[in-house]
Formats: sequence, structure tokens, C-alpha cells
Amino acid sequence: MKNLIQLGFAALLSATFMTTKAQSKDTENSTLWEVSGNGLTKPSYIAGTCHIMCSQDFEIKPKVLKALEQSDHFVMEINYTDPAEMAAMQKMYQTDKKLSDQLSLSEAKELDKILADYGTDLKKMDNSSSQGLYALISMKALPCPQTEIKLYEIELLQNAIKNKKNVSGLEKVEDQMKSINKAYHLKAVIGQLKMGKEYEILMKEMLSAFKKEDMKSVYTLFKNDKIMNAEQEKAMLTDRNKNWAEKMPVLMKKESSFFAVGGAHLMGDNGLIQLLRAKGYTVKPVLSL
Repeated sequence: MKNLIQLGFAALLSATFMTTKAQSKDTENSTLWEVSGNGLTKPSYIAGTCHIMCSQDFEIKPKVLKALEQSDHFVMEINYTDPAEMAAMQKMYQTDKKLSDQLSLSEAKELDKILADYGTDLKKMDNSSSQGLYALISMKALPCPQTEIKLYEIELLQNAIKNKKNVSGLEKVEDQMKSINKAYHLKAVIGQLKMGKEYEILMKEMLSAFKKEDMKSVYTLFKNDKIMNAEQEKAMLTDRNKNWAEKMPVLMKKESSFFAVGGAHLMGDNGLIQLLRAKGYTVKPVLSL
């Protein structure tokens, strides 16, 4: 379960309004979006996800499951069915250089004190990477035991496998690692760990917005300047969105595809919705199927 939580939070890191005249701003709230036109013979879908949540809050709306059922291909940020990718994912939480060797004595003592609030200490975490440290935030921010945690993409993946869908990913773990390393070096992560309580509040607000299908608010909360500066937003959202928007047309042209990505990736001038519209696709919210 711990490994699944780490996978979910890696996705969360990886996690997140311009419109054409023909598409009204008033109906731009939905977790599910249909992509059509521009030569596609069948529509594809994009589902904005909340990667990790407590089972008491967990729900996949019927329209999302129906869209997945109607699609031929299930596409996640990373292909969790690829053993090589999963091996790479596990390695991303370990480091060749101990954390204590990367910090001064006073910085190490401070980190040890911070980690006490997360139920651990520097000795236990010393061989972890900065991403391994960051994953602690999700465990603390969620108001439920690890045994009651649900991972949105994993639930969709199980459904896709059961229905014999093709499965692939938009990026490799190596790509995600480069983005995370650009955005969150060790000392930046330590700064984030200090904000434990603020993360709890933020996650609660994001979950509330997600359940209301208010993806604009999810996007705004995710890029809160307390946890994500302009450089981090570029690495974690903008650059990755642009890379994905180049790959998605190829997949959609081949077969009807269902893309499941963190909700923060959908909105904004450099969000997937706007990027695909700029390529000539009609992208509209799905209210029901």
C-alpha cells in the first residue's frame, strides 16, 4: 500500500481559460471532456483526476466509466502496467547520496525535527530522494489511514484491463523525474514539508472543488504560489502539457483514446484543453453520457 501511495503522490506532483467563441465559458466545468473534429473518426476523452483520496470521498462518475467503455485505448501519465516503468518508479524514491551528506549539520538537525511531525526521522529517511520526502506530505495531508486510500488512476486502470483496453502512458518515469527535479530540489522540498498543515487545508479544498467538477478551482489551488512558483509551474504543468499535446493527436488518430491526467493539467492558457483547441480540435465538457 505504501508503494501505491507513493505512486499516487508522484502522479500528484506530476500532477492540475481561454476559449473559442463557439465554446461558452459558462459551461467549462467538468471532470470529463470530449475531443472531436480535426479529422478524428471517433471522439476521444480527457478525464481530469484527483490522484489520491480517502475511500469515503472516492467516486468515479458514471459518465467517466462510460467514456472509458466507449474508448479503445486507456492512456495515463505513466504506464503502470510496464514493469520497466514500475522499476524506475521505485528507484526514484532512493538516492545514491544520503540526505544528511547534502545538508549542513544545522540543516540536517532542522530536517530531523521537521520529520518528527511526519512520524519518522532523518535516520530512517536518509537514503530517500527528495521525491521520497515529498511523498510524506500526502500521507499526512489525507485524513484517513493508509488502508482506506484510493488511487483514481489505479481504479480506472483496473477497469481498463478488465475490459481488455490497450494501455499506455504519455511520458516515461525518467521524463517525470526530470520535471520533478527541476521543480523541487531538496531544500525546496524541506520548505514544503514545513507547510504540512497548509497542505492538509489545500488538499481538502482541492477535493471539494474536484467533487463539484470545478476544474478551474482545482487548477487555481494547485498553482497556489505558496507551493508552486512560476518556475515550478513551468516544469510541472506547462512543459509537460505541451509535450503531451504533441503526442495525443497521434494516439487519437489511431484509435479512440481515454486520457486520465491530473485535473490541474486541463485548465489555463497552457492547459491541455486550450492546447488541443489551438490545434483545431473541438474540446467540450461532457455533462452526461
